[in-house]
Amino acid sequence: MRVELLHQPASTIAKVTLQHGESIRAESGAMLAMTPTIELKSKIEGGLGKALGRLLSRESLFQTTFTAAHGPGEVLLAPAGPGDVVVLEPRDGMMVTSGCFLACDPNLTFETIASVKNFFSGEGMFLMRVSGAGQLMLSSYGAIHPVQLQPGQQYLVDTGHLVAFSAGLGYRLRKAASGLLNTLKSGEGIVVELTGPGIAYLQTRTPQLMGAVTSGAE
Repeated sequence: MRVELLHQPASTIAKVTLQHGESIRAESGAMLAMTPTIELKSKIEGGLGKALGRLLSRESLFQTTFTAAHGPGEVLLAPAGPGDVVVLEPRDGMMVTSGCFLACDPNLTFETIASVKNFFSGEGMFLMRVSGAGQLMLSSYGAIHPVQLQPGQQYLVDTGHLVAFSAGLGYRLRKAASGLLNTLKSGEGIVVELTGPGIAYLQTRTPQLMGAVTSGAE
């Protein structure tokens, strides 16, 4: 399987080239186009328990598997919103935030491992741990900005801008500023405190910000 990213970073398309017999699993509705050699099959992956975990993580209940059943071919995939795509190798585990999964090698495993409540809004921050040998494609709103953290190095990230991070990174939710009043005045609310070593992937925009801009333009 070979993945080529086109039209980065605002309107990225993942062009996935499959050899005869190869497959890729994608979020429901991600396909733009494909060659006639590709067969697709949608089903609930991993049983009801894992499917419910995906729903909590704002992913689709169903996932679609594309297989080059009639010879080599290609599939064009794209996220629902405007933004970028990053291709990772999550062999040692990658923590993925809600709504960022696009596609992956069918051999990768998924597990919903955390639900941390935001004590201001009551919203949950659900994380999926993805691991195994193969390629993982994640989508973002806006461009993707990687941050490499050294052992013991800490970094604060707005929860809405976090796409994914190495499973080896320490993480916890905390207030953006000291004191409730300062936190509310800052407009930031809750951040994720990451502790290295590992890498984090951030998105330059958020669905909430994009929605606010669109509403203001009307």
